[in-house]
Parts: sequence; C-alpha cells; structure tokens
Amino acid sequence: MSGPLRLAARELEGPAGPSPLIVMHGLLGSQRNWQAHGKALARERRVFLVDLRNHGESPWSEVMDYPAMAADVAALAERHGLERVSLLGHSMGGKVAMTLALDRPALVDRLIVADIAPVAYAHDFDTELGAMAALDLATVDRRATADAAMAALVPDVGVRQFLLHNLDFDADGKAAWRPNIEVLQSAMQKLTGWPGDGARRFDGPVLAVRGGRSPYVDDAGSAAFRQLFPAVEMVTIPEAGHWLHAEAPRPFLAAVQHFLDS
Repeated sequence: MSGPLRLAARELEGPAGPSPLIVMHGLLGSQRNWQAHGKALARERRVFLVDLRNHGESPWSEVMDYPAMAADVAALAERHGLERVSLLGHSMGGKVAMTLALDRPALVDRLIVADIAPVAYAHDFDTELGAMAALDLATVDRRATADAAMAALVPDVGVRQFLLHNLDFDADGKAAWRPNIEVLQSAMQKLTGWPGDGARRFDGPVLAVRGGRSPYVDDAGSAAFRQLFPAVEMVTIPEAGHWLHAEAPRPFLAAVQHFLDS
C-alpha cells in the first residue's frame, strides 16, 4: 500500500488562536464547493479546503478507502505544522473525518460531520458515475454539450450541473474529468461502506448536522454516532436535504460556527 498523497488544498488565512479547520467535500465534490463557507469560517480561524484523493486537483491513486484518505489529511496537517485541528466533512468527507478522529484522536480538537453516519449504506452512485464514464469527451467542446449528452441518463438538472463542475478544459479546449471515474466506480463498495470495527471511540466534541429531508442519518445512524462518538450533539436542519450546506447555507453555517465557538 502506498503512503499518503500530497493533497491539493487552499489555505484561507484567519486568526491564529482557535484550532485550524480542515474542510472535506463529498463524493464527486471538490474544495471549490466550499469557497463561500470557507471564507466565512476563516474570519475566526485558519481554514484549509482540501481536494481528497482522486478528486479536484489532488493526485490519483488506485487505493481509494477511508484509512488511506484519512492518512492523506493527517499528512496535510503535519506538513503545515498543525498539532491540533478541527475537521468538517460532508458525506464521503464526513466519513474521512470520522475515520481520522478514530485513528488519530490526539490530532483532532473538534469534529463536524454533515449528513452522513458511521454506518454502511446500500445505495450507490453507479448512475452518476456511469453517465460520466459514458460521455464521449472527444465530442465535448463546452459544458452545454456535455449537459445535453448526459440528460438521458441523468434527468435531474441540478445533479447534472453538480457533476459538470468536475469537467475541465485545457488550453486547447480538450475536455477531461478531474475525478478518477474508473477508480471511484471500482471503489464504490468501500465508499458506501464503513471501515470501523466498533472497538474505538472518539471522546472529543462532535457535531452531527443532518438534513430534515435527508434519509442519510436515521435512528440506526444516530445510535452508531452515540456508540463511537459519545459526546455527539445532533442538529437537524428541517428545510434541508443531503446537500444541506448548499440548500440551507445560513442555518448550516450558523450551526457550525456556534459549535466551533462553544
């Protein structure tokens, strides 16, 4: 197994007092999705927005599991001389954050998990990843072309626009996906799963924020949180679904800031 990757990250300078915050996106996201929240949170602390492996501008790897992703983030903290950090992760990024807190509890000051639980899920992202893999990039000269080509497989406009944030064009206009689609497809069982064995706990402060219209954190998920993270505080944003930071940005940010300041 290869060692940690050097993740691409954007540092937002803030006051040096509180523990720096590392923000981790979900599957097929990137640090670009967190710019607005990052700038708001950087008013009170240093903030690092990261691209997880096989996403954004970070390196690709055949290894795609939560222990490896958590080790990447720990290496980023060490590279920047951060002895204690707070973590904020959404969906897949939330599982990375939880794994790191369980693996390296001395490194983690506070943990914020957005709409995901420390459990395995039955759903997958085969439709979305399949549509991305099926797109003939040689015929794509702009995002509108890709959007039209993917419409049959991904009829939801909002989902297509989210996926198309991952499409880049080089100086010659050649299109390419930033995520490693092939590896993500092969790793889906690991990504929807949960690597924890239930033997470890993180006793530090934890905030679990869930969307009231999202099915991701149900009673079983809440029970799993309480077992592994006994100090967890559960907050529900009634008007939000799984993409709660985008659907209800103000209540989400208020909950995060209140927790970090408490």
